[in-house]
Amino acid sequence: MAMGVTAFPYPALHASHSGTWIAHDGETRAIGRGEAIRIAADTPVVLLNAPLIGQRLGYAELSGLDLLELFAFLKPAQFMVPTPKGLAAVTGLKMPADESAVAPFLLAAAKRLLAIPDGDWPEREGAWTAAQTLFRLRWPWAPLLADRVTRPLAAERWLFSRLPEWEEIAPRPMPRTIALAGNDVQERLARLTGDGRESRPGQRAYAGAAADAFAPRVARESPNLVLAEAGTGIGKTLGYLAPASLWAEQAQGAVWISTYTKALQRQLTYETMRLHPDPAVRKARVVTRKGRENYLCLLNLEDALQGGFAGRAAILAQLVARWAAYTADGDMVGGDLPGWLVTLFRRNGPAALTDRRGECVYAGCPHYRKCFIERAARNSVEADIVIANHALVMVNAARGRETATRPTRYVFDEGHHLFDAADGMFATALTGQEAIELRRWIVGPESGGRGRRRGLAARLSDVASYDEAGGRAIGDAVAAAQALVSDGWLSRLAESSPFGPLEALLGAVRGVVYARAEQAGDAGYGLETEIAEPPPALIEAAGPAAQALDALLRPLVTLGKRLEAVLAGAPDWMDGQARARIEGAIASLGWRAETVAAWLSLLARVGGPADADFVDWLAVDRIEGREFDIGLHRHWLDPTRPFAEVVLKPAHGALVTSATLTAGGDWNTAEARVGAPHLAMPPERFEAASPFDYAAQAEVLIVTDVKRGDQAALANAYARLIEAAGGGTLGLFTAIRRLRGVHAAIADRLARAGLPLHAQHVDPIDTGTLVDIFRDDPHASLLGTDALRDGVDVPGESLRLVVMEGVPWPKPSVLHAARRLAGGGSAYDDRIVRARLAQAFGRLIRSASDRGAFVLLSSAMPSRLLTAFPPGVEIARVPLDTAIARVRQRLSSDARLGHEAAPRPNGLTENARS
Repeated sequence: MAMGVTAFPYPALHASHSGTWIAHDGETRAIGRGEAIRIAADTPVVLLNAPLIGQRLGYAELSGLDLLELFAFLKPAQFMVPTPKGLAAVTGLKMPADESAVAPFLLAAAKRLLAIPDGDWPEREGAWTAAQTLFRLRWPWAPLLADRVTRPLAAERWLFSRLPEWEEIAPRPMPRTIALAGNDVQERLARLTGDGRESRPGQRAYAGAAADAFAPRVARESPNLVLAEAGTGIGKTLGYLAPASLWAEQAQGAVWISTYTKALQRQLTYETMRLHPDPAVRKARVVTRKGRENYLCLLNLEDALQGGFAGRAAILAQLVARWAAYTADGDMVGGDLPGWLVTLFRRNGPAALTDRRGECVYAGCPHYRKCFIERAARNSVEADIVIANHALVMVNAARGRETATRPTRYVFDEGHHLFDAADGMFATALTGQEAIELRRWIVGPESGGRGRRRGLAARLSDVASYDEAGGRAIGDAVAAAQALVSDGWLSRLAESSPFGPLEALLGAVRGVVYARAEQAGDAGYGLETEIAEPPPALIEAAGPAAQALDALLRPLVTLGKRLEAVLAGAPDWMDGQARARIEGAIASLGWRAETVAAWLSLLARVGGPADADFVDWLAVDRIEGREFDIGLHRHWLDPTRPFAEVVLKPAHGALVTSATLTAGGDWNTAEARVGAPHLAMPPERFEAASPFDYAAQAEVLIVTDVKRGDQAALANAYARLIEAAGGGTLGLFTAIRRLRGVHAAIADRLARAGLPLHAQHVDPIDTGTLVDIFRDDPHASLLGTDALRDGVDVPGESLRLVVMEGVPWPKPSVLHAARRLAGGGSAYDDRIVRARLAQAFGRLIRSASDRGAFVLLSSAMPSRLLTAFPPGVEIARVPLDTAIARVRQRLSSDARLGHEAAPRPNGLTENARS
């Protein structure tokens, strides 16, 4: 059906920090916020990113014909940058000249997208059925699609019948014992880098050192550990892929490459194209693994599609089902599901589509043979390279079900984050949220709860009927779980009316924390205090709570043993799927039993002796004064001890690498933060400095006249610096409240200058998409916190200025105080700050052609911390006016002439990509 822009039945609305416009019937006009809200409330409007436009209008419930939703329906498993520029790229339209031209452009883009079904449309299958369902759900786009998505001649297959099934394969043998030849490693590196690539002596030396991690192990529990610090531009990714891929081929084993950030995982996936150019071969030989909570659960999706979701959440379920039919791996977090899709639906349902509660029934699920999680696990067994993250590696080693195929070789990229990853993995938290999740897992739905959640009795009903002792253990566990926290617990504690021993304990914890930690002028965020010298009320509450947990632990342990006995007995009714389901239940029970045992150990600390290996404290977690969790916490003083025991000692070899492995300290510090002192053999060290000319490419400016605590002055400094740089600025903050304050003060001002400003914790957009938007527009700037200080790779013109609001001192928590005392006092703080500064500076120069400035808005920056920056970089303490003049001079178009990097695939420049 032909439809001109002027004939489009609905208006288009666009709002930015510089104004609001409406386009309809060939006319575009600027309107006020009130009129925009009235029009949007009365008439469906075409818009781009409804939550963002609603935020700018102050109308959170804004909805309409969102072009992002239409794109997700028509092009599932494909990504677009959710901006007018990104929309222009996918529609082939010309980019709007200015903000006032965006509204009519949205109408043209709608017409172009709606024409997709008229041509060769690869994603046609399933579209008609989905469109009919969406019509019944009153999705705004459904009536406009009705005449364009033609009914197929034959009935379309249901999603769950279209998905392929994985097949069982024979167990993979243990890797062969081989020794890599140095010449072979260099030949593989040359093949990966290509004949036309620049010769890099540092990269060749790095590959040779990395190969030592793949040598045969000489003693039990003594892996070949190599620590390699390679400055930005060395090409460490290809440097370790060369020996890793060669060992995998010759030894017939898998190498797990672990990262800390999703950005590096995506880069690694891209780099493996050099290793296996054929997509089919690459899919078999390179697999990305993530935690279960990242993948779409087909059983949850089925429940959502069949009435489990209502309203907007039901529409999301249909769009996710469209994606599920075309996705490469079912990864909802960082995979080929656009990160902006779930944010369009606010909090309506995304989390319920993944297995976040550990309720998987494994082979008891009707979709088990199509499960994305199971497929990834099986594919990784046969792969040469498995790309994972630090947390998954530790979980898999500590309690994974795949014990027979546990990897023997690891590469830990972003190795400076191993300490933090281990700190989170091996911690214990006895909190209300954790306890209520355990109750739900054991008991199942209560008080009219809906959905597919099932308790132990329902999941193991066949075992209960077959094994009397197992059935009794299930009943005992369900009965004991009644003592755990239940729905409404936070309200009851606020009213001093706890129900049961666990809630009484948490009520006592709450009282102690407020008594000891609350201060005048409290900003409403988390409170914590040490467990030391607990008051009598807390000690008295700990006793009954420990008895309740002990009563729960016993049947859980008994049930695990009974399930193992059932497996050993192999009754007639136990087919392959039943065996897999019981094995999964044993693993889940073991994990829960370990958790409860750890809670009991933590409770023994209340009124008991302290354990020098651990740091224990009480906490009330709050956001802007609203409590959301309360409990007791335990962390290892040195979390690399369990990491070394669980991950490193069983391995045969591991490479730990980073551009900032020793940042903030020396090699002894680096070794301590990756667990090397807990191994019998010392690690091998390797270091290669960055080939970049930092002295010519960058400078560090410390601004001396922005007063600490002066929010207006801070905001003014950010605005003037961004204006001087013409955008391309990454602003880093240590406090969310100050970030929001600065954004509110300067966003309109910058928008009027044609300089878009985006911000974490402000814009209703996920962090990954914010970085994509920032990368795509050299005039845009981005404000953020810790997540943007490390792991963000934006080479070229889009990032040319980094501004930090102040010295990034560590938060003075109970845990930090204990580690500071053990780590040398102020010297420990200095190491942390130097490491953070080095990581932040590392965002600036990502290729040999990059130029930029690093500005620190703190006159109190100690000179002893300046060693965080690369040698030779000019460091100057200057007033704000001087800093602005130098930024403008360094980053002006004339100054940058001749320094621009040629664009490369995925926005990666040559030096950043390898």
